[in-house]
Amino acid sequence: MPKMNPYINFKDSCEEAFEFYRSVFGGEFMMLLRMGDTDMGMPVPDHAKNLIMHVSLPIGDNVLMGSDAPDGVCPFPLTAGNNFSISISAESREEADRIYAGLSEGGNPSMPLQVMFWGSYWGMLTDKFGINWMVEHQEAQHA
Repeated sequence: MPKMNPYINFKDSCEEAFEFYRSVFGGEFMMLLRMGDTDMGMPVPDHAKNLIMHVSLPIGDNVLMGSDAPDGVCPFPLTAGNNFSISISAESREEADRIYAGLSEGGNPSMPLQVMFWGSYWGMLTDKFGINWMVEHQEAQHA
């Protein structure tokens, strides 16, 4: 059974927001990765190097995830209403393919499923109802 978690994008304030959420919910970050700390396969502008590429905060049985979406790095213009997605963690590549294909039907598959530099088989789409989705299967554990 796939697991669903909210994924929030911020205009350069992800770290501040997640420190706030951690102060409210408690716990520790599962991951906090900065844009300048990894090879994203493209140049990272100087103003974005210290911004958050990915952060995960467990809250009960769920995980709140987020990232910054700076100009020049984000593949879409960030506006209120498109700054969140539902992230689906599939148990296999086959399940990820099935879910991605189903949600893409009649929608806009913006990033095809592919192995990403952080080890996940990952893709992004907007369904026919305008809802943003991220579909992934974690293939390798990130150290």
